[in-house]
Amino acid sequence: MFSVALLLLLAAGCVKYEQLTQPASVTVQPGQSLTITCQVSYSLSSYWTHWIRQPAGKGLEWIGRKYTGGSNYKASLKNKFSISLDSSSNTVTQWSECAA
Repeated sequence: MFSVALLLLLAAGCVKYEQLTQPASVTVQPGQSLTITCQVSYSLSSYWTHWIRQPAGKGLEWIGRKYTGGSNYKASLKNKFSISLDSSSNTVTQWSECAA
């Protein structure tokens, strides 16, 4: 089970976040992909959106960040995760590939 925190780091030093907790009933088998979509309450065209995960019993792990003008991912996860933004509906979608 994962707890996924979607963080927005504001220039003023404040942090806005949405926390998504994966229900125990949701499982993904190795080799399958997982897509998570979250509607946010801030302007996606104004701020970077960071995606962080926390596997059960482990610490936080930064996956990457996305903005309308670009993106950055943790090097070891670069080809296993993708973050996309839809400014018209204020939604963030994260796609991940589970290791086989």
